[in-house]
Amino acid sequence: MQIVPMRDLKNTVEIERMCAEANEPIFITKNGYGRLVVMDIDYYERTMRKIDEAALVNKGIEDYENGNVVDGKTALKRIREKHGI
Repeated sequence: MQIVPMRDLKNTVEIERMCAEANEPIFITKNGYGRLVVMDIDYYERTMRKIDEAALVNKGIEDYENGNVVDGKTALKRIREKHGI
């Protein structure tokens, strides 16, 4: 984890390089306290994809716990009927 003081944000080229090389967020501080997080777009997109996947897994677990499930044959039958397969 890299920590950079707010005044260093003026050097955007260096901050961008740090983000790309570190492959992790850069934490920006002001007066010694965290204020901002800067990250490479690829890192951001990977992180958001992981969050979305985790939400889908949690939804599946919730459905299972609530009994909102069907067996495989029934699921395939419904898919075929819906899509005319």
